[in-house]
Amino acid sequence: MVKKILAYSYLYIILLLMYVPILVLIFFSFFDGTYIGEFGTGFTFDLYGKLFQSEEIMIALGNTVIIAVISAAVSTLLGTLGAIGVFYSKKRTRTVIETINQIPVVNAEIVMALSLVVMFVFIGNVIFRGANLFSFWTLLIGHVILSAPFVYLNVKPRLIQMDPSLYEAALDLGCSPSKALRKAVLPEIIPGIFSGFMLAITLSLDDFIITAFTRGSGLLSGAGNIETLSTLVQAKIKKGPIPVEMRPLTTIIFVIVLLAVVAITIYRNRTAKRSKSSSRAKFRERG
Repeated sequence: MVKKILAYSYLYIILLLMYVPILVLIFFSFFDGTYIGEFGTGFTFDLYGKLFQSEEIMIALGNTVIIAVISAAVSTLLGTLGAIGVFYSKKRTRTVIETINQIPVVNAEIVMALSLVVMFVFIGNVIFRGANLFSFWTLLIGHVILSAPFVYLNVKPRLIQMDPSLYEAALDLGCSPSKALRKAVLPEIIPGIFSGFMLAITLSLDDFIITAFTRGSGLLSGAGNIETLSTLVQAKIKKGPIPVEMRPLTTIIFVIVLLAVVAITIYRNRTAKRSKSSSRAKFRERG
């Protein structure tokens, strides 16, 4: 009994530490005080209107979303193909590639960012004779390198759970390798692919170090350095308080993520129930 009380107490303390700051931020998104804790003119929705009128925040938000979606799509493609290729490789090759894949996962992000900077500067100076390569493309490469290993780790368990003979059976039935991959393998690993895609988006949205080191001009920022939400907040903190418009933006992002999680959970529960009921029906037919 005591162990159970301690376990639940620990769990609730962790949840409080995680969610109370978010709830405080959401609460003060309805008050226009300069600092959190100040009520300003009282309860109001004005900050939500100011949010969509702030050009710099909208540009940063647009850049963040564009980079996140594109890098997540590329990372999902590379990570999925890599996981499938490694799964059907020889044991020694599989061990080497999996070890290499672990390096970006456990490595410090600052090391990865500095390595990318050195590489881009070297290529620009040696191959392109002093050209400045930093742009949207260098930023995209950095985000893909950050996210692809995590996509691989999400897809790999689904491949392990899958019957390894499905692909060979499809080939024996006359499918081409590409058709066997589409018809037999991909349907089995779609949940892992989707999870990897969502994780890649989250990593990109949340990233600051690689973004700060590898960004250049482009996207909605035009000729200036690409601003994302993380770099914009960091720049504002240097000069003074965080813009009050960031509070409603944070609230909107939290609500969207919460709804997405609820929708995914409901979908998975319904899928699990359908699979259980279909399995029971097959068992009854056999019986």
